[in-house]
Amino acid sequence: MNFDVLIIGGGVSGLQCALVLGSAKNKPFAKDKNIGIIAHQKSSHLQNALFNNVLGLSPNTLGKNILLEGKEQLSSLYPHVKQIENQKVLSVLDDINGFKISTNNAVFYSKIVIVALNYSKPFTIDGLTSYIEPHKRANPTKNRIQLKNHKQLIKSGLYCCGTIAGFRSQFAIAAGSGASIATDILTLWNENKPTKVHDKL
Repeated sequence: MNFDVLIIGGGVSGLQCALVLGSAKNKPFAKDKNIGIIAHQKSSHLQNALFNNVLGLSPNTLGKNILLEGKEQLSSLYPHVKQIENQKVLSVLDDINGFKISTNNAVFYSKIVIVALNYSKPFTIDGLTSYIEPHKRANPTKNRIQLKNHKQLIKSGLYCCGTIAGFRSQFAIAAGSGASIATDILTLWNENKPTKVHDKL
């Protein structure tokens, strides 16, 4: 299966990125784009999270519920965004038209790849391990990692967001990182004209 953009990771940054990209479906520059997300959530830190300090979330919101509700929100509002379940990414390798993404039971091709995984070890995705470096904003005793990037760009066509991009492990920060990279992609599709997507009454 071929994509214009494929997000790897179904945590807060990956889902937020997918929601913003999906919401641009009626824009001329995005209407024909094939968007996918490998919604792997088993290792997400949201599985054990409890939220009381996030604007817009009710106190005592559980992270595990956000994971489920986020996927439901994405499929309900933007069903054209392909959610790929129960697959683990093994490699992200350069390809003539972008990248070849191999999982435990499938192969995908995408012009753009966004890595939205958490910052824990081990990180064993072939093609990405050379970019690993110590996380610059995490407690050194935690031994967290990030991927080398400049403003979330690893190299042409390859992006990262959330903690793996070097951001702190806070819900609002990770969500903002995902939204930010989505608007960067939309700007790219819109002939590099600064772009965002807002719903209005």
